[in-house]
Amino acid sequence: MTAATSSPLSAWRPLVDGIVLSVVVAIASDYAEPALKTLLGSQIGIPSVVIALVLGMLLHPLANAPRFVPGMSFCVKKLLRWAIALLGLRIALGDIIALGLSTALLVVAGMALTVVSGFLLARWLGRESGTGALAGVATAVCGASAALATATVVPDYKGKSADVAFTVIAMNALSTLAMLGYPLICVWLGLNAQQTGIMLGATIHDVAQVVGAGQSVSDEAANAAVIVKLFRVFMLLPAVLIVGWWLARDGAGKVGGHAKVPVPVFAIVFLALCLLNSVLAMQPALAGIYPPIRAGLLEASRWGLLIAIAALGLGTSIAAMARLGWRHLALVTGTSLVILVVVTGGLLALG
Repeated sequence: MTAATSSPLSAWRPLVDGIVLSVVVAIASDYAEPALKTLLGSQIGIPSVVIALVLGMLLHPLANAPRFVPGMSFCVKKLLRWAIALLGLRIALGDIIALGLSTALLVVAGMALTVVSGFLLARWLGRESGTGALAGVATAVCGASAALATATVVPDYKGKSADVAFTVIAMNALSTLAMLGYPLICVWLGLNAQQTGIMLGATIHDVAQVVGAGQSVSDEAANAAVIVKLFRVFMLLPAVLIVGWWLARDGAGKVGGHAKVPVPVFAIVFLALCLLNSVLAMQPALAGIYPPIRAGLLEASRWGLLIAIAALGLGTSIAAMARLGWRHLALVTGTSLVILVVVTGGLLALG
């Protein structure tokens, strides 16, 4: 065996082109987000993750070449997992405990029924069960990040990458609409600030839009909304585990005649980091050390997710997206309505 073939660099060489292209798209998207916000004069703006996905899809004809595919696949399948795992550092268990039992049970019930509705709606609309899993978990947990996490336990099927890309875009679009409309629903229903925060945090898909919706009401509503939202993010591990088990049980993940239940190590690391963050955040001796380390790791997570989404876009054909049709839109809209109705109805029942 020669030194060249045994060198670790030789294993990375086929990945370089695809990784570099994904990084370039991610950097361009990060710069484009504030530029577009200034150009459009919008208070909402277009998130960099959506820009990265769309820009990547536009460059798909260039990226659809053997030299780029291995690196893009690495970003979507490997880098993505660790980026999601690092998100666990955003959560402290003390904040979740402060929610109270009734609120936690309401949120869990809304999430569970939403995931189930994803499978049922997918079957009714004639879509793959994996499509229903993507829509259900993305709606129930945290939008684009949850869709990408779920994709790791959904067995491959024809059109899966287009389904994932569509779900990411749809989650952001629906979150933006919810950010504008849900506070008005809360006013119409006569919910107080605490109830409004719970409703917004338990129903809006993405964290940024939850913050925006809460702050449009009051600081109290915003604080409650963020805590509830982080509780949903905390539930990523059980959601991914249960969906992976169900798809394997349903036969979607059979290999060699035996059901293969995926073990999402990244989700277990996510939970471990939640626990670690909860402990370290309460140590006065680490007050000057831990926060900057945590901030750096969360920034690394943000870039990892952005690069992975750029790679996903580069591997997705716009033509394939266009062929998805109204059923996919009905699916994500349906799951969004389910979580809205369950949570709002629960809040009104609890008074």
